[in-house]
Amino acid sequence: MAAPIEDIQRWERGPRIVAVGGGTGLSTMLRGLKRYTKNLTAVVTVADDGGGSGMLRRDIGILPPGDIRNCMQSLANVEPIMEQLLAYRFTEGSLAGQSFGNLLLAALNGVTGSFEEAVGQMSEVLAITGRVLPVTSANVQLEAVFENGASVIGESRIFDVKKEQDCRIDHMNLIPRHPAPTLSAITAFQEADLILLGPGSLYTSIIPNLLVDGVVHAITSSDAIKIYICNIMTQDGETENYTAGDHIEALLTHAEPGMLDLCLANSEPIPPELVEKYQAEGAVPLVVDRERIAGMGLSVVDCPLASTEGNFARHDPQRLALAVMDLYRQRAVRIFRGKKRYIIEE
Repeated sequence: MAAPIEDIQRWERGPRIVAVGGGTGLSTMLRGLKRYTKNLTAVVTVADDGGGSGMLRRDIGILPPGDIRNCMQSLANVEPIMEQLLAYRFTEGSLAGQSFGNLLLAALNGVTGSFEEAVGQMSEVLAITGRVLPVTSANVQLEAVFENGASVIGESRIFDVKKEQDCRIDHMNLIPRHPAPTLSAITAFQEADLILLGPGSLYTSIIPNLLVDGVVHAITSSDAIKIYICNIMTQDGETENYTAGDHIEALLTHAEPGMLDLCLANSEPIPPELVEKYQAEGAVPLVVDRERIAGMGLSVVDCPLASTEGNFARHDPQRLALAVMDLYRQRAVRIFRGKKRYIIEE
């Protein structure tokens, strides 16, 4: 049944949301948000060098397509068989482990001669809601520097080296330093009503976007409400023993004061059997240290966001999207300033 006209109009006039990150956390959130607004933009890291994306990066020099392809799948409006086709991974031969969606994006990169243009063309093919944008067109690598001074280059190597060093990550770098952003990403931040960071891997999905030249300034100077969405669990090999406050401190270390307004966290209890499973893998439910976060100048909002089904502690796309939209409606006052520009004030 078609949606009522008023619902379509509300969707078309929905807030301009920019979601920043990479990995499954970002794509899960996008799947829920696309029901509420047409004006949705995902700004995605391109520092991945592992798995099928790493293979294509090494073999043909394309920017890693995996995270971008996942986001496009979440926003696609195609028949189920097409979505299955995009996610299909070859199991034999030289293509073993490679997804068809990655290969399609690589082919479009060859046809257009530009990764950003290839992403745009694939978005049209999939009739996606909104846009998916690489944060930079530069061929960047991710470097982790640990608290003991050791370092490692390559996103796929961080887990193992962190285990070897047995200490926290001090900070991240991109090589080359300060790569130029895509103009479309900067424009999206400037025009946004709402900017979301997370959920997703702190050091390998979210922070790499902040290391691209001009991104932090574009986010901080934007009139949008800026929300950090906490992960439900800590992540082994990246954020062991971290609290929500530790996550935010790490973000602000790579940014500047005033970049965030709110922290959205999960309040849904994780089933004991699931907690036990994650503990065996070095992860635990994230502790939200409210007073510490408030001391950083952020408000904390918690509500049930976790999925109540499945064998993983993950955000439920609809719960998360509804919570985000409720926060936007409660806290944003849109005042017309002319030239189709709205300024958001609290």
